[in-house]
Amino acid sequence: EVQLQASGGGLVKTGGSLRLSCGGFGFTFDDYGIGWFRQAPGKEREGVSCIHSISDPRPYYSDSVKGRFTISSDGAKNTVFLQMNSLKPEDTAVYYCAAGGSLSYSGKNYYPTYWGQGTLVTISS
Repeated sequence: EVQLQASGGGLVKTGGSLRLSCGGFGFTFDDYGIGWFRQAPGKEREGVSCIHSISDPRPYYSDSVKGRFTISSDGAKNTVFLQMNSLKPEDTAVYYCAAGGSLSYSGKNYYPTYWGQGTLVTISS
């Protein structure tokens, strides 16, 4: 059974930082896309960042997070991270990690197969 476990969410003030983690179980990140999505209250889910695989870590970032968020991975731990800096109130959302599926060359279009349970990030002003 494939499981993705996201953690690291919390409440921070504007300008603060958080680091999200996503561990994969029953599924290896070596050769598949892995990414982060988020869904704010009343809004549609949006792609935040992704990499093509741990062995091909070309990153994609949405315009809204470019320059502030960094995606990275640890193949030995089958874990992907999202370092989030300079956080803003508009970053408040439930963040989901996702894996597998299909990913365009640029990374902008990503349709994962597997989803984690989500972790809540709240940024206070």
